[in-house]
Amino acid sequence: MKPTIIDLLNNSVDKYANEVFLWEKVSTEFVPTTYLETKQQAHLLAAGLMSIGVAAADKIALLSEGRNAWIIAELGILHAAAVNVPLSIKLEESNDLIFRLIHSEAKYVFVSGSQLKKIRNISGALPQLEKVFILDEQAEYEEKEMSLNELIIKGEAFLKDNPKAVVKRTKDIKPDSLANISYTSGTTADPKGIMLTHRNYTANVEQALTLMTIPPHYRTLLILPLDHCFAHVAGFYSFMACGASVGTVQSGKTGLETLKNIPININELKPSLLLSVPALAKSFKKNIETNIRAQGPIVNWLFQTAMKMAYSYNKEGFNKGQGLQKLKKPLLDLFDKILFSKVRNAFGGNLEFFIGGGALLDIDLQRFFYAIGIPMFQGYGLSEATPIISSNGMEKHKLGSSGYLVKPMELKICDSDGNELPNFEKGEIIIKGENVMAGYYKNEKATAETIQDGWLHTGDMGYMDHDGFLYVVGRFKSLLISSDGEKYSPEGIEESLADTSRYIDQVILFNNQNPYTTALIVPNKEALKRYILHKKPHLSWDAAEANELALGKLQREINEYRKGGKYEGMFPERWLPAAVALIGEPFTEQNGLVNSTMKVMRSKVEERYAGRIEGLYATGAKTIDNPENRAALA
Repeated sequence: MKPTIIDLLNNSVDKYANEVFLWEKVSTEFVPTTYLETKQQAHLLAAGLMSIGVAAADKIALLSEGRNAWIIAELGILHAAAVNVPLSIKLEESNDLIFRLIHSEAKYVFVSGSQLKKIRNISGALPQLEKVFILDEQAEYEEKEMSLNELIIKGEAFLKDNPKAVVKRTKDIKPDSLANISYTSGTTADPKGIMLTHRNYTANVEQALTLMTIPPHYRTLLILPLDHCFAHVAGFYSFMACGASVGTVQSGKTGLETLKNIPININELKPSLLLSVPALAKSFKKNIETNIRAQGPIVNWLFQTAMKMAYSYNKEGFNKGQGLQKLKKPLLDLFDKILFSKVRNAFGGNLEFFIGGGALLDIDLQRFFYAIGIPMFQGYGLSEATPIISSNGMEKHKLGSSGYLVKPMELKICDSDGNELPNFEKGEIIIKGENVMAGYYKNEKATAETIQDGWLHTGDMGYMDHDGFLYVVGRFKSLLISSDGEKYSPEGIEESLADTSRYIDQVILFNNQNPYTTALIVPNKEALKRYILHKKPHLSWDAAEANELALGKLQREINEYRKGGKYEGMFPERWLPAAVALIGEPFTEQNGLVNSTMKVMRSKVEERYAGRIEGLYATGAKTIDNPENRAALA
């Protein structure tokens, strides 16, 4: 029979009982917890849950920062044959938390002390809620609340009278039993609950390990939220399967303090592998470059020279050092010794590579980390696929691709009519395998639209090359569609405009069978203010002439992609924005326009700014200098 997550843990305890599985720093240093201790703690927690009446298939939510108790709580929930509903700590209680807790029918909640206020604020709106288990000791407990310690004490008492109760309960868990209901970020009206089974997880662990090897001595520091299945599979479950160990970031009193702990914890734990997302990758790169510049112009010049040489030598990774390029190897070895090795020491000195997911990782970022000797390999997946579909790795990689496919799994690229396309032709990525979700919880319509004849329609656009590498190029469903029916993916243009212009922070393009393409642009006001100060120091920012100069500069930045511009020919002109609406505030998680993996939620932006978008097709809208755009600069 196919293994469950319980089997995965039991097999690892049999092999690695006294080896370290979890690392946690609460005060001054990282403290280890072995595989056997992890299992024992999960058993106690499961027994506590059973003692208060938790039944098989009950839904139990988990809202906490990453820590040992998060992983052990999930394992305890699963040993009780219940279902974990992992929740992001970034969720606000007013709508997001209430919706998920009510929709999932969660009767119980595990919550950390720092997140407890959210649950207390909404408990009156959760009639189905029976108990709240608090991971941190509190001075006072409200009705329905219980400390984690009290739950464990109940578990100890329960096991004395029923020593085999937990093991007996786990024997009823089947591969197709639900393990998680993992909610999407709600890019449409309501978030969807992705039902992931025990076999979804164990299958995806097996698949992931066809792409990468995790020796038992490997350590990772989980810097991504544990509620996402990327951290589940590529993080603790894959490491569990291999006898390796997992640390979590030391929680600070605030989110900012926790972020500041990341580089400190990396140095302390000295991980072999890290999971990353583009936002973190950019932050790491920026910090490295800042530190290099701080060492003076000579070191900075040496570093830039070394990077240029490494880029030309490495190419796309798989073809590095070919032909005359191999003559650069001795000098690159010297640069590695005097420069790159010192950069790597900032990551603890043992880091071999990153795995990047969550969104498309810019190829320049990939080249940067490859050059300094800690490759950031792009992977691809989505929660509905538990999530890993493909990844680059040490043995097989092409920078710029999304990697080689996991095995066993079927993948095809299809056009909008469902016809399979040959290599190098772009279409929707469609997959079939044991990692495909069981469906969306209580949403048969969305399930039927997404899974057809066992095939998961990802909604992402990509193509395969002749060597079996997948390239993901954007969203299949967020296409620009011209009035004559021609289609084009907007992501490349959007990313390029934001990356090449210091005056543009965010861009979203629109064209739904309209006469021309339009754009919502979030300008970088500080960069524009510096531009005005340089051009006309006497002008105040709110002067009419300053507005005119700033808007003219933004228009010229876009025109660089048109005929005669610096980037002429990079994109077909018909897909460049002919009319632009400036937005005064950025798209962020706080205003609900960016999800937890830092992707802009196109449909929500479109909904919020529907009036501005519609106005871009009015007479005279192609002139960037208009009252609304001036107001957005204020």
